[in-house]
Amino acid sequence: MVRLKYLRSSIPLSCTLALLACAGQSPSQQNNFSSLGPGPISLPGTGQAISAPPGPPGAAPLTGKTSGNIALLLPLTGNLAPVGQILENAAKLAFPDNSSPTLDIRDTGGTAAGATAAAQAAITAGDGLILGPLTSAETQAVAPIAQAANINVLAFTNDGAVASNWVWPLGITPTQQAQRAVQAAANGGHTQLAALLSDDDFGHHLAQAITAEATALSQPNPNIAFYPVDATTGQPDFNQLGQTIDSLSDFADRGQAIEDEIKAANALGTAAGREKARELQHQQIPPPPFNALFLSAFDPNTLAEITTFLPYYAVNPPQVQLLGPANWASVAAKLSSNPVLNGALYAAADPAAAAAFDAKYQSTYGAAPPPIADVAFDAAAIAKLAAGNGGYTNAVLNTPSGFTGTDGVLVLQPNGQVLRALAVFQIAPGGPVITSPAPTTISPSS
Repeated sequence: MVRLKYLRSSIPLSCTLALLACAGQSPSQQNNFSSLGPGPISLPGTGQAISAPPGPPGAAPLTGKTSGNIALLLPLTGNLAPVGQILENAAKLAFPDNSSPTLDIRDTGGTAAGATAAAQAAITAGDGLILGPLTSAETQAVAPIAQAANINVLAFTNDGAVASNWVWPLGITPTQQAQRAVQAAANGGHTQLAALLSDDDFGHHLAQAITAEATALSQPNPNIAFYPVDATTGQPDFNQLGQTIDSLSDFADRGQAIEDEIKAANALGTAAGREKARELQHQQIPPPPFNALFLSAFDPNTLAEITTFLPYYAVNPPQVQLLGPANWASVAAKLSSNPVLNGALYAAADPAAAAAFDAKYQSTYGAAPPPIADVAFDAAAIAKLAAGNGGYTNAVLNTPSGFTGTDGVLVLQPNGQVLRALAVFQIAPGGPVITSPAPTTISPSS
C-alpha cells in the first residue's frame, strides 16, 4: 500500500453545493511510498530503480502519460474562489519549492466553460496529469478533452457518475457512505431498509447506492421516499415532509385506527371516555415495515423536524436503526443533543487519520483546514509519488493495494470508481463514537 506523506524539501516523510467535492468528514491521511502493487518497492530517494507493476488481467487499456508537469484546475475566481484557494493551499503542501515536476495552476472560474479552457491550456502546455476540477459539471466538461489527449484525471468531485477508466472522483461519494452504513446496520440485524431522502441529486445518488447495496447483501428492495426541497435554500416543505413520513411508515394501517379511537373517546367528554383514551394511548402500535431508515438530511434544523415526526408516526429507535450520510460528521456535536438521533449511525473518515495533515496546514497557513482540503492534498501527493514511479498511467494509479491518505485507505479501480475505508460512527450524548474502525486494507470484494 502507498502511504502519502508531506514533503519537506525533497524528502518524503513517514496527505455537499451540487455534488461538489469531498463532502468529506476528515470527511473526505498518512504517507510514505512503501509499495506500489505486488512485491516490495523501494522508497523514493534510495537510488534504486522502481518500475510500475503490470496491470491485472482484464485491466482497462493503458491510459495516461508517463511524464510532464501536473495541471491543477481550480475555481480561483467566481463564487467558489474561497474553496479553490483552500484546495490550492492543500495541494502545494505535497510539492516542495524547486521540486520537479511542478504544479501548473489554472483557473476554471467554477464553470464548465472555464474548466474546458483551463484543461485545453494545460494540455497545450504539455502537462501529463490533471488534478481537479472541483464540480461534477466541470469534470464532465473536462473528461472528453482529457480522454482525447490520453491524460488521466484525479477529480475533486464526489459524484461517482463521472468515473471512467481515465477519471477518478476522489471526493467521498454517496455510494461509499451508503455502502458502509448499510453494511453496519445489517451487521446489527437491521436488514429491512427504508430511506427518507431529499428530492435532489444527492438524494437520488444515495437512493441508487442504497438499492445497490441492499441487492448486494441479498436484502429486500428498500422502500425509498423523496421529499421536495427548495432548489435555492435546500430546505424542505415541512408539511409535505410530514406527509411523506406518514406514507413511508404506513401509519394509516398501523396506528391511525388507534388514533381515531382515542379522539372519539376524548370527544365523549366523560370520565369513562377519558379513561378509555388513556388506555388506548398505552396500546402498542405495530412497528413500521422496516427496521433501518436512512436519512439524507444533514441540516440540524431539518433533522430536528424529521425527528419530531418520527415518534409521532411510531418510528422509534432502537427498534428502527437510523442511518445518515457522512455530512453528519460536521454537525455531530449538535446532533448529539437530539435524543431521537442517539444511537444513529453514519459512515465517514476518521478525523484522527488527518491529524498530521491538519497540523501541517495550520502551521503553514495559520488556519485549520476544512475537510474539503484533504482530497486536494491526497490527489497532489498521489501525483507526486506517481511522477517518480512510472508516471501518471492507470498501471500506476490502479495499484491494487491502494493509497493511505488523509481520510484513510483509498483504492483507485480501473473503471474509475474509488473504494474508501470509512469508519462507522454512532451519535451519542457526549459526541460521536466509533463503533467500527476504518479498515486498514481494502480489496474490490470488500
